Amino acid sequence: METQLTSDEIKEKLQLLQDYNPAQKALAILEKNDGRLDTAFDELWYEKKSPEEMYQYDPNRKSFWKVTLEVLRQELCGDEGFRAQFKEYTKNPGSAPLLTGLIVSMVTISGLPIDPAIATIIVLYILKIGLNIFCEYTAKGSDSNNM
Repeated sequence: METQLTSDEIKEKLQLLQDYNPAQKALAILEKNDGRLDTAFDELWYEKKSPEEMYQYDPNRKSFWKVTLEVLRQELCGDEGFRAQFKEYTKNPGSAPLLTGLIVSMVTISGLPIDPAIATIIVLYILKIGLNIFCEYTAKGSDSNNM
């Protein structure tokens, strides 16, 4: 499932998160990649890698985007605190503090070494498709080859 944000959605989030620098960086990269969340994620991830690590990239391996979403499912889908924050934000999508809180929670509870810009992309993806769909879609046994 290729998921993209529209240019209007990106502009809305840029305005909403104007005081949160990691999100501004993520949204600029997202805008550059025509709203493609997976492509923006990859660019942010590989930006942090050394040339030696980039050289070791194997295109036959499962994408880091897919693996990250599967690992996050284990942490996020069972976390009632994250679910409550998510629900609170969806009731009030104009709240910058609630959206920033979701991003910070993603960094904190994910257990992964991800920076806030990458967490921003993941949160925007989950907001776009919905938490319940994310949890179901990434469940073991689901056909999640096209995340």
